[in-house]
Amino acid sequence: MGYSFDWSVIGQAAPYLFAEGMRFSLTLTALSAVMGLALGTLLAVARLSPRRLIAWPAGIYVNTLRSVPLLLVIFWFYFLVPYVGAWLTGASRPVAVGAFKSAVITFTLFEAAYFCEIMRAGIQSIARGQSAAAQALGLTHWQSLRHIVLPQAVRNMMPALVTRLIILFQDTSLVYVLSLTDFLGAAAKVGQRDGRLVEMYLFVAFVYMVICSAASQGVRLLEQRKAVIR
Repeated sequence: MGYSFDWSVIGQAAPYLFAEGMRFSLTLTALSAVMGLALGTLLAVARLSPRRLIAWPAGIYVNTLRSVPLLLVIFWFYFLVPYVGAWLTGASRPVAVGAFKSAVITFTLFEAAYFCEIMRAGIQSIARGQSAAAQALGLTHWQSLRHIVLPQAVRNMMPALVTRLIILFQDTSLVYVLSLTDFLGAAAKVGQRDGRLVEMYLFVAFVYMVICSAASQGVRLLEQRKAVIR
């Protein structure tokens, strides 16, 4: 017996899918990207430090998180963060963190490991002579890093950063394990309610394909622009 498609369910559910699901996915992506990039930059600077007591812990952190599946990390932090919070605050019971805060913490810490390697590669792509010249002009190490090295490094690694953002946006769908309503989760709820999972999943796949394809095209344009500048 053939399946009878009913595409009208998409038009009816679209306001809910984008107002609730897509907004959640974009919010989680933005928060995780901003905080993960900040933490990743600090980790990259730490990994490049000549002091082993600084470089080794950062390297262990990055290599550990990069070798563990994200889904497993989500479970770890969802169940462990409340107990860690209780230990830090001295509370007698686990601290109520909440699924959303736990997801933000998880994605931030996980993505920081990948942003760290991107930032480290970008910093190492800048000739050391520029840092030496900056220090000869009287700039401190941090001033030369902030004003000379990082601006050029960010330009060099922009395609890689955008690519990582695309992956981060796709990975936000994993929050379904925490019963959070992202774009995919919202579509699943509507599909189960109306008995139209096939239509909803096809629509979700199409939306993800359009967004990620547009972002990928942006990456190619950035790479072309970078090649022209060089």
